[in-house]
Order: sequence, then structure tokens, then C-alpha cells
Amino acid sequence: MENQKFHYMVKLIGENKVQCAVFISGRGTNLKSIFNFSKTKHSKINIQIVISNKHDVDGLKFAKKNKIKTKIFNFNNIVLTENRIIKLLKKNNIKYIFLAGFMKILSKRFIKKFKNPILNIHPSLLPKYKGLNTHKKVIQNKEKFSGCTVHFVNEKLDSGKIIMKKKVKVLKKDTPNSLSMKILKEENKLYPKAISKIISKI
Repeated sequence: MENQKFHYMVKLIGENKVQCAVFISGRGTNLKSIFNFSKTKHSKINIQIVISNKHDVDGLKFAKKNKIKTKIFNFNNIVLTENRIIKLLKKNNIKYIFLAGFMKILSKRFIKKFKNPILNIHPSLLPKYKGLNTHKKVIQNKEKFSGCTVHFVNEKLDSGKIIMKKKVKVLKKDTPNSLSMKILKEENKLYPKAISKIISKI
């Protein structure tokens, strides 16, 4: 009886929080940091579902282990896939989408149709180095600093309103891989902070 009461209370607490979806394509390190944040005392969010465009990635394994619903979409037909995702998001009462290493670009149509906020984290100090291969470009251009940026998603690639940034020093010995790992550690700290900042305004 006590066990049933406990699970009921956990479910109730989850339902009272803002329902969110996390979109991933790989390891899910930012998913893990968002999940850990969602379980803290002052968090207002609940990860209701994790969506991926790839099968058998570590992020999905993490979600399943922590009893988060998962769904995989192949994006072969973008319009059909996005319609299915929108339907799924509405069914689960999703108010926010967090893109966490999601390697597909959401269409203008999807962004307009979803209507609610979509956040993304990008491994550069935007507006510099939008798109792919950011670390390689940073090193080639002999930048002294790089970092990561959490921003709202709009209809242009990596161009939405900036929420928070974190600067990282680029060392002479850095390679694209070593710089990537340094920045990823900061991403894991920054994303929950940015989410907290946005959700606190609700």
C-alpha cells in the first residue's frame, strides 16, 4: 500500500511539472545533465519523452533505463515524420523541446506548427561558427576562445535569440577532439542553467 502511494505521489509530481521532450542523435550527455536537473528539488520540468533519429544510441539506452518514453523516427519523409512528431508532442502535452545533439534540422513548418519554445545548444560562441565542424574552424582560425551557446530555435540555422553562453580558452596544443571534450563538459553545466532561467519566468 505504501509503495503504491509513493508511485502515485511521484506520478503526481511529474504531472505538475512542465512537460518537455528531448531530441537526440547520439550519446545523450546533455540529455543526462537535463535529466539530472529535472530530478532536483527546485526543477519545474519533467522529461516526458525522448525522440531520436537513430536506433540503438546511448542516449536512448539511458532514457529507457530511467523509464522515460522513447520514440525513433527515420526522417525519410520529412513532412510525414514531422506531422507524426507534432501529433506525439500534443498527445504528451509537451510545452518545451530541448535539442541535445540532434543532428537533423527542423523545418520552418515544424517550428511554426509546434508554436511553443524550442531550445538548442551549439558548440561555439554564437553568432560565430554556425553549423558543423565548429572546433576545426576555431583551431584553423587560431581563435583564443571558443565555447557553447544555448539559444532559442527559429527558422534560420543557429540564429535564434541567445539565452546563455560559456567561454572556453583555446590552448595551442588543442585539437578539434580535445576542444570538443572541453566544451562538452561546459555544455553539460550550461544547458540546465539556461533551462532553469527560461522556466523560472513561467
